Amino acid sequence: MTVTDPDALDTGAGTEELRTRLAELLAASRARSTALTEAIDETDLVAQHSPLMSPLVWDLAHIGSQEELWLVRDVGGREPLRPEIDGLYDAFAHARARRVELPLLTPEQTRAYVAQVRDKALDALGASPLTGRRLVAHGFAFGMIVQHEHQHDETMLATHQLRAGSPVLHADSPPPGRALPTREVLVPGGPFTMGTSAEPWALDNERPAHTVDVPAFVIDTAPVTGGEYAEFIAAGGYDDRRWWTDAGWRHKLDAGLVAPQFWERDGAGDWYRRRFGVVEPVPADEPVVHVCCHEADAYARWAGKRLPTEAEWEKAARYDPATGWSRRYPWGDEDPTPQHANLGQRHLQPAPVGAYPRGASALGVEQLIGDVWEWTSSGWHPYPGFEMFPYPEYSQVFFGGDYRVLRGGSFGTDPVAIRATFRNWDHPIRRQIFSGFRCARDASAAEVA
Repeated sequence: MTVTDPDALDTGAGTEELRTRLAELLAASRARSTALTEAIDETDLVAQHSPLMSPLVWDLAHIGSQEELWLVRDVGGREPLRPEIDGLYDAFAHARARRVELPLLTPEQTRAYVAQVRDKALDALGASPLTGRRLVAHGFAFGMIVQHEHQHDETMLATHQLRAGSPVLHADSPPPGRALPTREVLVPGGPFTMGTSAEPWALDNERPAHTVDVPAFVIDTAPVTGGEYAEFIAAGGYDDRRWWTDAGWRHKLDAGLVAPQFWERDGAGDWYRRRFGVVEPVPADEPVVHVCCHEADAYARWAGKRLPTEAEWEKAARYDPATGWSRRYPWGDEDPTPQHANLGQRHLQPAPVGAYPRGASALGVEQLIGDVWEWTSSGWHPYPGFEMFPYPEYSQVFFGGDYRVLRGGSFGTDPVAIRATFRNWDHPIRRQIFSGFRCARDASAAEVA
């Protein structure tokens, strides 16, 4: 179901269709959480696989805790099920590196807790009119919790990538790529509508829709590939101070960066990567993944380009010059399908460049949704007219600082948790996430003429 007209979902058959769809989405997100946590034994489930990540058992209980808070207590109006554990699963009360030290629920207790919460949440879904106050209108609270669970599922997938040991996750290979018609696309200058005011389940940082005037620029039709990034390494890119910002160079030295995370050279000098326990040659035609923003920025400078701003990325993804409208997705307003983008953990890797021609934007830019989160040069700030909803800890408390915006989702992002207005953010040194990038540059006078 494509949710484009919120008013059409208010009454009658529309409300019942929405209720059914929400139940299906809740079941799908829980099936994914279950698969990610049952793929390993209890030792791995309670272990800290990286100081950057929580134990997987904490993520699962946190998913249940948030669902209880919003769907059971608030929407359902029920008393707390286990109020004594609220503080254990408050993401702002404990740093990830210290959560393993907490008196967490055991795996068995966690599974029982999230199952109990789900039963009560479904009761709330059945009783809610899905109209009225903002939190429940159009099923917002339920859509928020579905997105939240999938976001933690992607976080748990990243923890699986950091986990040592033999492979436990498996998926089909992505579709083959193809040669693209052109390497770059000119995006015409002028205003476009950025953000959204109408998308029912859009989160507060995506709102409101507003006009942004973006000068003409040129953007790559595809993300930078592993083969292209290997050329940067071979050219001495990690050793040449010219390509790095001051902060980037300091981090490169402090962290000892020499290549993307999980890359290693064999005795012959060929690059290999470790992917969910499998060691394999770095695919030359897939978007490079597990690079931080500093590495992306250095590559772009070496290539004579730069990272796009967040507004440039969204204009390239959404703007249709034939109509002047901004689309929900690069290809149009319909929800993503497997023919549009590499999403939903369907494949455990980015797809080769050119694999999704049906996912191209009106301007011919491809693979903007799925495959890898794309770093931009923009900091994390609210849009003009931003209104916090429904709680400050989702977006508001993070505005400012050194965060950089990422766009587009990855192969680990679920379709329900991504759209062309969706905004992600992280510190520019982070690369355990499924992050890549594409380059942009200013348009020349000849190109604009």
